Amino acid sequence: MPAIDISQCSRCPNPAIIFQEYSGQHYCSSCLIRSVRKRIGRELRKQLVLPKSEKNQFTRIMVAISGGKDSAVLLETLHHFLKDRRDVILIAGCVDEGIEGYRKPSMECAEKLANSLGIEFKTLSYKSLGFDEMDNVVKIMPIISKKHEEVKGMSPCSFCGVFRRQGINKLASEADAHYVALGHNLDDMAQTVLMNLQKGDLDRTLRLAPHSWSPIEGMAPRIVPIRWIPEQEVQAYAMSLDLPFHDDECPHSHQALRILHRDVVARMEDAVPGTRHGLVHSADSIKEIHIKSTLNDDSKPKKKIANDCEICGEITSQKICKACIMKKWIVEQS
Repeated sequence: MPAIDISQCSRCPNPAIIFQEYSGQHYCSSCLIRSVRKRIGRELRKQLVLPKSEKNQFTRIMVAISGGKDSAVLLETLHHFLKDRRDVILIAGCVDEGIEGYRKPSMECAEKLANSLGIEFKTLSYKSLGFDEMDNVVKIMPIISKKHEEVKGMSPCSFCGVFRRQGINKLASEADAHYVALGHNLDDMAQTVLMNLQKGDLDRTLRLAPHSWSPIEGMAPRIVPIRWIPEQEVQAYAMSLDLPFHDDECPHSHQALRILHRDVVARMEDAVPGTRHGLVHSADSIKEIHIKSTLNDDSKPKKKIANDCEICGEITSQKICKACIMKKWIVEQS
């Protein structure tokens, strides 16, 4: 049997575990860990604006975790950078969507990681928010679509994404959080940018996290510190540090439109390495131009003002939030 050719790390004599196509660099596990932390640390310094130290003043960050690799790396790296700061408190928050065989093992991983890092772990369920469990939502969606035309083009992720955002908002409110940290990696961000461009939805592009420089009034700003780390590197980092994470995909996600965009972005990246970075940089440029056009006299961007939902009071761009509309559809079938 011929010997397997293993490349050497570009930074040290150790064998490489991963190759960055977009940079031409090979990395061993130790050098990859240093590289990932360096990029996340640089982004965190840009996004997390901490007040000047004052006695008894704390910045509370609610870290949205799911039990998957992305949020595991997010929580571990935030702990790595902020654990010695007495003025910062991390809280790990996990939303239970009610998906049999999927959510329980992933929540166990999330709680195990939070406990190992000494971080408070909070959770809530869709049912506690007044929503139905996702397994039941999936069953009744065909019935709902017969009454409501717009539901026909929706996947279960359309409902789940709306409900999960409400759950994260609720956890952030309960934790009195100043920031909410989300575990969107580079692939996630590039896919979202492409989806928004395909739909011609400029508003969604402008609302993309991070919100540090363009906050929405009444909502804790979202930060996305791992947004420049490709999914493959996130997984390699998590495995190198033996972080607990659940690697199965949601059983309902195969219907999501994002699957198509994931494949398109992957093919584009294979053909032209650096495409993912380019897409996210493009969105940043659009947001920067918009922010400059809305500067106050003191050269600070105006806070975006959102409506309060007439039913639940949550922040929305409409009179009634999407969560309440979807909840009404579900109640009609109960």
